[in-house]
Amino acid sequence: MADAKVIPFDDDRSRGSGGNGGNAAQRPPRRRGGGSRRKGTAESVPVREVQPLPVRGPAPDDAPVTSESSGAPEPGSQGPDGGGLERRIAGGLAFLRRRLTGDYEVDDFGYDAELTDQVLMSMLRPVYEKYFRVEVKGVENIPAEGGALIVANHSGTLPLDGLMMQVAVHDHHPAGRHLRLLAADLVFVLPVVNELARKLGHTLACAEDAERLLGQGELVGVMPEGFKGIGKPFGERYKLQRFGRGGFVSTALRQGAPIIPCSIVGAEEIYPMIGNAKTLARLLGFPYFPLTPTFPWLGPLGAVPLPTKWTIQFGEPIPTDGYPAEAAEDPILMFNLTDQVREQIQHTLYKLLVQRRSVFF
Repeated sequence: MADAKVIPFDDDRSRGSGGNGGNAAQRPPRRRGGGSRRKGTAESVPVREVQPLPVRGPAPDDAPVTSESSGAPEPGSQGPDGGGLERRIAGGLAFLRRRLTGDYEVDDFGYDAELTDQVLMSMLRPVYEKYFRVEVKGVENIPAEGGALIVANHSGTLPLDGLMMQVAVHDHHPAGRHLRLLAADLVFVLPVVNELARKLGHTLACAEDAERLLGQGELVGVMPEGFKGIGKPFGERYKLQRFGRGGFVSTALRQGAPIIPCSIVGAEEIYPMIGNAKTLARLLGFPYFPLTPTFPWLGPLGAVPLPTKWTIQFGEPIPTDGYPAEAAEDPILMFNLTDQVREQIQHTLYKLLVQRRSVFF
């Protein structure tokens, strides 16, 4: 990885840019409890013979009561959710056993599918569903199989938009596909963040890794604006920055993978960036040090994002498999395709902003 050629997604690349679950156990069949009829005894009475009364069917109240007819579970039987808790506990224990014994797999990039499905996605999902209340549109434009490149706008001071896009693809796509994000090299030098990013399937934004993932039929995500996108002032929100020199287009052309534009509304307002402490950023080795209405004035509390309402829309794919092999080296073609993707994302952003009722609702 150290010798990988970095895609020039933006001018800041010199600094960096930025379930396998088993089959559920079947519920054991319920025992059918038969109701018992009470038998009476007849006494002989010395009376004259009488005609028998007409036979009638049993009244509803006379029907034998069973566990099924009464709705009450039999002693020792499981209720509607019976076994669900036990299965979850058993699955959790099995997961811990595999973690402790090392009986799990990661790919060459460090992606851990089981950990992502069972732990990391479960941690991100409440933020996605309850906090940002993300609405997803156009997920049917993502192919069910094969390599594809999703290109999205980047914003929000911190790259939470990439994580929310991962959850959107994983939870809403009919095939439950995993999105492999190309991340800035800064991500892979930060402690803890580096390991979590690898487990989630992120990899360095370089041509070799991107082409390899697409060649394996993976769904790859890239945000070409890089740090210029997430670090722009609040006054320039939803105005796309440069998309670099078209490195992502060249990668898609080499693999014949479709390019899917993605527009994200809502991330711009989670940390309104009203200033940038450039001196402090240089001392810390960061591309910028944000100043927001709450950070750093409120301390750790200021790092809590505002609960904005998000919309993620995936546009119609732009095919690249019809171009000749040498098209990846044609600068005019790359410029035209890059501009087409950028314009489609920008147009969709304006459309979603017009449709939005409020930043928070």
